[in-house]
Order: sequence, then C-alpha cells, then structure tokens
Amino acid sequence: MIQKFVTNNAQRYASKWLVLFIDLVTVALSFILSYLIRFNLTLNFEVDKLVLQLPLVVGAALISFLIVGSYKGVVRHTGVRDVYNIFNAICLSSIIVIFFVIGNRQFGFLPQFTIPISIIIVNSLIGFISLTSSRYVFKSLYNQISGDLISSKNVLIYGAGDSGILTYGALTNHSKGNVKVIGFIDRDQKKVGKRINGVPVFTKEILNADFLSKNRIAEVIFSIQNIDAKKLRSTVEGLVEFPVTVKIVPPIEDWINGELNAAQIKQVQIEDLLDRAPIQIKNSKIALELLNKSILVTGGAGSIGSEIVRQICTYSYKSLIVVDQAESALYDLQQELKQNGFHNFIPIVGDIRDKNRLNRIFEEYSPDIVFHAAAYKHVPLMEYNSYEAIKINIGGTKTVADLSVVHGVEKFVFVSTDKAVNPTNVMGASKRIAEMYIGCMQKEQKTKFITTRFGNVLGSNGSVIPLFRKQIENGGPLTLTHKDITRYFMTIPEASQLVLEAGAMGEGGEIFIFDMGESVKIFDLAKNMIRLSGLRYPEDIDIKITGLRPGEKLYEELLANGENTMPTYHQKIKISKVRELDYAKTRSKIDELCITNMFFNGNTVKLMKQIVPEYVSKNSDFCELDKAKNTNNNEQKLKIVQP
Repeated sequence: MIQKFVTNNAQRYASKWLVLFIDLVTVALSFILSYLIRFNLTLNFEVDKLVLQLPLVVGAALISFLIVGSYKGVVRHTGVRDVYNIFNAICLSSIIVIFFVIGNRQFGFLPQFTIPISIIIVNSLIGFISLTSSRYVFKSLYNQISGDLISSKNVLIYGAGDSGILTYGALTNHSKGNVKVIGFIDRDQKKVGKRINGVPVFTKEILNADFLSKNRIAEVIFSIQNIDAKKLRSTVEGLVEFPVTVKIVPPIEDWINGELNAAQIKQVQIEDLLDRAPIQIKNSKIALELLNKSILVTGGAGSIGSEIVRQICTYSYKSLIVVDQAESALYDLQQELKQNGFHNFIPIVGDIRDKNRLNRIFEEYSPDIVFHAAAYKHVPLMEYNSYEAIKINIGGTKTVADLSVVHGVEKFVFVSTDKAVNPTNVMGASKRIAEMYIGCMQKEQKTKFITTRFGNVLGSNGSVIPLFRKQIENGGPLTLTHKDITRYFMTIPEASQLVLEAGAMGEGGEIFIFDMGESVKIFDLAKNMIRLSGLRYPEDIDIKITGLRPGEKLYEELLANGENTMPTYHQKIKISKVRELDYAKTRSKIDELCITNMFFNGNTVKLMKQIVPEYVSKNSDFCELDKAKNTNNNEQKLKIVQP
C-alpha cells in the first residue's frame, strides 16, 4: 500500500520537481555568465566571492519559483501564461537579492555578499531569456519526437483572422490532438502568400483533389465567426466528395471562459448548412407586449411550444402558464427552466380537448395572451387517425379559441403550418380548418386572433434529420419517399421568434407568413448527411426510395390559391391576404364536423373536403372521395347543359 502510494506520487510530482531543479541550474549558470559579461568575458574578478554569492542567488530564485509556481506548468504546452509566470518569478528573485544587497551595504555584516547591481540586472535578463528559451526548446523537441513516433493529422484552417489564429493555438497546444496545421485559407488577398506562425496562407482554390491528396489533408476546419450559411453550404458541398472531415469552430460566445478548447471544434452537422442567420427584429414590440401580462402556452412542452416558453421567460411578464398533456416532457422543461434560474411559471398537465379543465385554468389564471401550439402534426399517422386529428387540431383549437373570447383574452396567436396550404392530407386540412375557424372568431371583435404559418422545423419532433441520423448510426440505408421531394426548413428559435413577433405586431385577422428562403431537396440533404458522417454514398450507405406516404406532397407551399401577401416592417415577415369566406356558413360547417366526429361518423373527411374545397388527397384511401366529387360535378354540369 505504502509502495503504491509512493509510486503514484512519484509519477505525479517527479516532472515538476525536475523542472524546478533545471530552472535553478539555469539561474546558477546565468549568474556565472553575468559575471563573465560584466568583466568582458575574463576572469578578472574574485571567483571565491562568486562561489559564496551563488547560493544566495539560487536560494532567492528557489523562494520565488515556489511562490509563483512557475515550475508547475507542463513544459510541452508552454504558452504565454507560462512566460508571464517566469517573468514574475525572475522579478521577485531580483527584488529579494537587491533588498539583501542594499541591507548588507547599510549594515555591513557580510562584506563578501556585495553584488554589483549591474550584475543582478544582467542576471535577470539572461535568466528570463534562458528559462523561456529552454521551455520552448523542450516543447519543440517533444513535438518533433512525438510527431515522429505518432502519426499526426494534417489539417487546413479556413479563415486566417483572429478566430483562425486562436484555433491554430488550440490545436497545437492540445495534448491528444497530434495535429499538424498545413495552412490557412482566406479570401483576403493581403494575407494570401504570407505566413502566420510559420504557416502559409492560401486561397480557397487549393481545395481540390490534387492539393488535398498531395498533402494528405484529413480535416478542414472552418474558423470564421458569423459565416454566411449559403457560403458555408456551397464550400462544404464541394468538399464532401473528398475523403476529408469538415469541422467548424463554435461561436465565440460558446467558448469556455472566453478561450477556445480543441474539444469544442465539432464536426459540421447538416443543421449548420441549413441554418440561416436568425431574424433580427428591429423596433421589436415583444417586450412591451408581454410586460406584466399573464400568458398561456398550450402544447408548451413540444418542440415549438417549449422554445416559445424559453423565449418568453427572458421577458418581464406577470405569470406564464404552460399546458401540455405530455407529463414527462413537461417535467423535463420544468427542471430545465429551474436550473436556468426561471421560476415564475406554472406547469399544468392538461388536455385541450377537456373544456371543463381548460375553463378552470382560464378562470384561475385569467390569461391576457394565448399562444396555441398544441397539435397533432405527423402526416401519415393522422391520415389513418382522422378522428384524433379533427378532435385535437380542430376541436381543441375551437375549445381554446371559444374560451379565449369568453374570458376576454386580448390576443390569441395560433401556430399553423405550411401543410395547411392547398392540403393533400388530413393533418394539413385540419390545420387549415382551424385557421378558418380562427378567422370566423375574429368577427366577434372581442379577442384579436392571429395566425402564423411556417415550414419544417430543424430538430422538431418528427423532423427528417433525426431520422436520417439514426439510420446512419444503424448502418443504413436511408429511407426517402421520393427522389424529387423538397422541403423548406427553419430553426426552432426562428419559428418561435416569429410567433412572438406575430403576437406583438398583430392587430387581429392576419396570417403571418415567414420568408423560408430556398427549398431543400431531401435527396441531396440525405447524401450530404452520409458524406458529413465520413461515409460514402452509395458504397457505405445507400438511399432507398420507398414511395410517397399517404397524404404526402412532393413540395410544400406557403400561400394557397387565391392568396397574396402584404409586407410588414420586417422584410422576412409578410401578411397573407386570404380570400373572403362566408363566415356564418363556414362556422356552421365546422360545428357540424366536430359533432359528426364525436359519433365516429365515416363522413368526416368528406365534410372536411366540403369546408376546404382545395383539399385534394394524394396517395391516400381518401382519393376515392375526390373521384366521387368530380363525378358528381360532371353530372351536374351535364344536367345544366342539356335542354
């Protein structure tokens, strides 16, 4: 036991005591060299005095090193901080010797210890240079030897700015990195052709098969803060064909204590390529709108609802009521908010279909603003569970909207989807009918009803990206419904910010449309995910085309037939000009649909198609209803034409 303790501590402390010993020897040699320099490299001085003075100088250095702790740094990772500690230790040592010499001159108790001040100063300079140089020599030797023994990884750093230089430092100082930076890449022609820390700066034209193969480049690291996602995507898509790993440096605000750690440099994910710069709302009214208000969020534990809750928590509201039927997800959100220091919120397990339960919540908390995010949204599942889609997406929305009017809610913000536009499935049609009901309720002139409409959300429940990632982990293949299918994407924070902004700027009756940018071809997305995982398509992982699912579209739309948009004060947010509805007839039909659904009547989807004439099923059993409808329309036209 004692032997083990001694062995472990010997391994732990031997290196730093060895460094301390070498440092003291270096100081002693520096002192001798100082005498030689002072006397023009001759021995025209009393050597016996030097021998007596040497223990004093070494002793003062020992005290200084122990106080400052300069010997504790790992020599092979010597950096600016270590040099700073050496400087402090040398200064302290010199001060001790000078005070001793001055005191000795004043009182004269040891005449032989009178060291010339010039020698002390020269010794300080030589000692500092020697100690610093020795560390960098040992560091270079270690890197050279370890580089010969351990195969190093050649990398390129994309970006020769401050972030790129810090990335270089993090990589070269990382103990387990075994990384060799071959060069920087930068668009600034003033930097191209020059060297930074001895590393050349190239143009992006070197990112080709010849250069990457010749220099055995294993990684390309993007180290540009706030890089434009389009430029990142185009560059990365050009690299995925080559056998290199593409990584990215996180934003500076995510660095640990303001310093970049090599472990934080992560592999580029598909979200980094789809992400865009977040919307920056100018003259935002959100803070003023939420000030001292009681706010209710339904579906508050879902992907969109929970982010709405997180963003609301940063404002000065009166109370925040979070309602969701998913107990575990709501509990997780509660713990997360508590850990982040947010306590002024009320989590409630409840079902929006339960009118009595919701009525008690409205009576108890009297919300001023309602954000309605609760919904079923999985297209294939809802195609075979139309009862639930109608009950939640239409009936639940109807219940929350009705209670909002009864209890005098100021604003009701509804979270809709682009699948409500020219719907081809039950889920999309149910959301469109919910939009129409909200439009009807706006005629009550008591509560301001506002709708937000956007596309697929990165990282949300049911998103294609987590599915692809799981399939890659399982060795493939990736399953895709159609080779030409496209989708719009946005981030959860963007979507949630849009919802909040809609609540602030809306005056009632609007459908806010978000500029989703360019649609993404899912087949290309799948190929990029395979390549970004370091695998090859189709050699390592293939993509299997399974055929369109029931109700699925090839592409999504943000505007329905007959709709146009009007601009708002933000260029990315527009208002849809919807066609006029017969509100009395529409509301009557929606009431009929909800009552019919309660009795499990098989005509519910047929009623949905009557309410939403543009609802035409795709790849679904309900396509027969469209055929029957077209047949009836043709027969009616024939009757009109016949005399």
